[in-house]
Amino acid sequence: MRLVTFEVGSERRIGALDHEDVVVDLTLAREAQLDAQGRPSAGTGVAEQIPPDMLRFLRLGAPALSAAREAFEHVRDTGVSEISGRRVRHEHGSVRLLSPLPRPNSLRDYMVVEEHVKNALKHVPDEWYNMPVYYKGNVDEVYGPDDVVPWPAYTDKLDYELEICAVVGRAGRRIPAEDAAQHIAGYTIFNDWSARDIQLREMSVGIGPGLGKDFASSFGPCIATPDEFDRDNARLEARIDAEVWSSGVLGKMHFSFEEIIEWTSQEQTLHPGDLLGSGTVGRGCGFELDRWLTEGCTVELSAEGIGVLRNRVGFKGQGTTLPAETAEQGRVDG
Repeated sequence: MRLVTFEVGSERRIGALDHEDVVVDLTLAREAQLDAQGRPSAGTGVAEQIPPDMLRFLRLGAPALSAAREAFEHVRDTGVSEISGRRVRHEHGSVRLLSPLPRPNSLRDYMVVEEHVKNALKHVPDEWYNMPVYYKGNVDEVYGPDDVVPWPAYTDKLDYELEICAVVGRAGRRIPAEDAAQHIAGYTIFNDWSARDIQLREMSVGIGPGLGKDFASSFGPCIATPDEFDRDNARLEARIDAEVWSSGVLGKMHFSFEEIIEWTSQEQTLHPGDLLGSGTVGRGCGFELDRWLTEGCTVELSAEGIGVLRNRVGFKGQGTTLPAETAEQGRVDG
């Protein structure tokens, strides 16, 4: 399945994409399934099985995912469109897709693609080959598909980064790599927006990044379950104003996501809703290409099996706006 968070009217729901043009409301799909089986359930009971919030849904683990699959297949097979006067199926254009996790539990971003490290650092530190190092991102500045990402006032060199995040779906501590796959609920596209000039200044001190990253992270358009995404071979691409700047695959990761989970969970617990970024694919950012984003440009990151994450860049001097998890008046919409 390709799981999404969407808004219909003023209500936020979770769903699954049926092809590219239909969003199935999973909570209502479960209600329709149970009703068809002669097991009508009050809305509260269904919402306990498939909550209309992605983080709560992930925390329920395998039973919720299994119930969602059954409900999705029921709607796809029967074509049911309404239950209790509410729409189960929505045309894509009639709803607004948000980041699949509007407020992740946490964000760790690693740096495990050697080509990118060589291009970015010129010299690869010896320790890079020994451990998957990471920084922790800001989960309160999250943007989703088609959101406008504000241009930070303190940078003249705004950059994109083409990445994939593994989404943790099962809590664990001291997880061996051979068991780690069962802790991954799925994968999403991650644009790790970067203000390169201030990032380099910050990191020259030996710590960071801070302001160089914390202003924005984009995720979406969905969380593709592992059966939907061939993470080693799926083609990834970045297009700026429709021109291809970057392309590649994740198969060249020096540490796999399973090894990342083993390393990270040694003395801390990973929780559902934690995001683990792959780091940038080789030549997957403007810094490696000596090409820079311009005000008002459109950045599209795509991954086979997941879809397209599209954002427009704002204009310097317009000020910043609050991302998805805050009040609607705090957004800039495309």
